[in-house]
Amino acid sequence: MLLRPLPALMLALFLGTTPAIAVDLQEGKEINGTCAACHGDNGQGGGKGEYPRIAGQQVRYLEGQLKNFRSRSRINIPMFPYTQERELSDSDIKDVAAYLAGIELSNRMPTYTGNEDALTRLLMADKVMIIPRAEGDIDQGGVLYQKQCASCHGKTGKGRGMFPMLVGQYTSYLKRQVDLYLKGDRPHDEEGMTGLLNKLDGTQIRDILAYLTAIQEPTE
Repeated sequence: MLLRPLPALMLALFLGTTPAIAVDLQEGKEINGTCAACHGDNGQGGGKGEYPRIAGQQVRYLEGQLKNFRSRSRINIPMFPYTQERELSDSDIKDVAAYLAGIELSNRMPTYTGNEDALTRLLMADKVMIIPRAEGDIDQGGVLYQKQCASCHGKTGKGRGMFPMLVGQYTSYLKRQVDLYLKGDRPHDEEGMTGLLNKLDGTQIRDILAYLTAIQEPTE
């Protein structure tokens, strides 16, 4: 008797593996239309940090936070209705996370050739995101960051895996999240409510935030 080859999905299940799920970036872009009402068309967030930058963020972090909003393991009442399964499926979450992660925001004003029309210039400028320098001891902040934060968030603050990018994020937003961690209103990591931040004082946190605004890399 001839054995027919198993379909890919059945074979993956038989072998105990999970087949990779392709993402649809166009679908992610369409889903982002809803997110854009607060976070902007380019995922740049609110101008005063009332809404975080989500463009260029780590995919796994974005996916995890959207699911945390849904389950209310991270309390954010405005986000709750948008992340329910009927509004945002797991597949949708993967699509929009991949789309947002791929958006690049420059921190250098564009060079115009003189041939652009007004709309084109506006769109080019909209993709520039420059975080103002925060007050603090940058050198001391750098030492603290590399010792306390870099192992999870990366030496250049761009994040890794489930740990978010910090560089290029609004300082006011980061400070607000730090305060939530310290009050126990938001878990800092998989360990629970307490973490490295609880071992730092206000001046040390200020210096780390100042350092993050100092290491923004200009893009060509």
